[in-house]
Amino acid sequence: MFTDRLDAAGRLADALAHWRGSKPLVLAIPRGAVAIGALVARRLEGELDVAMVRKLHAPGAPEFAVGAVDESGWTYVASHAAEVGATASYLDEQKDYQLHELARRRRLYTPGRGPAEVAGRVVIVVDDGLATGATMIAALHAVREHGPKRLVCAVPVASPEAVELVGEYCDEVVCLDAPRRFAAVGQFYASFPQLEDEEVVTLLAQARAT
Repeated sequence: MFTDRLDAAGRLADALAHWRGSKPLVLAIPRGAVAIGALVARRLEGELDVAMVRKLHAPGAPEFAVGAVDESGWTYVASHAAEVGATASYLDEQKDYQLHELARRRRLYTPGRGPAEVAGRVVIVVDDGLATGATMIAALHAVREHGPKRLVCAVPVASPEAVELVGEYCDEVVCLDAPRRFAAVGQFYASFPQLEDEEVVTLLAQARAT
């Protein structure tokens, strides 16, 4: 159990300490993971930016992912999508909606600039936890397309199934805990409030100012 995201971030930074000195690029999946990424980047003396991906949620269940999409439109669809009623037309609608949301967030979070340079760098993609692993897979795929030197997935907690899935898309998985009884990421945090856009903007601005 983690007290909150900062507690989880501190422990995650300790587990990633071998990358200090490599000037890693830490990419956080908005929104919640930006608080984790900010501390990890600071502790590792790296650069903070965002990995712009969005979950495709199951019909009637916004917290349960049946896939994910990145800014380019590349889409990962989970093997269980059809079982929970996510038809091809439903997934197309979800993809269109989430692409509009990604464009809105890009304009808000990184005004006047594009994504950070990835090629030839150690890149650490962080999230506050993985249930299905869908959004992390989309993020890792997007980063891999730009030629990182080393691609690391780093999370405080994940389902064992998600750890296995994301391992196929990166060079290294750092996960502090992968409990067999896993229902939702929030169950492993004593405090797990939603971050708002304003908080994300502030954290990114503070990181660029240091």
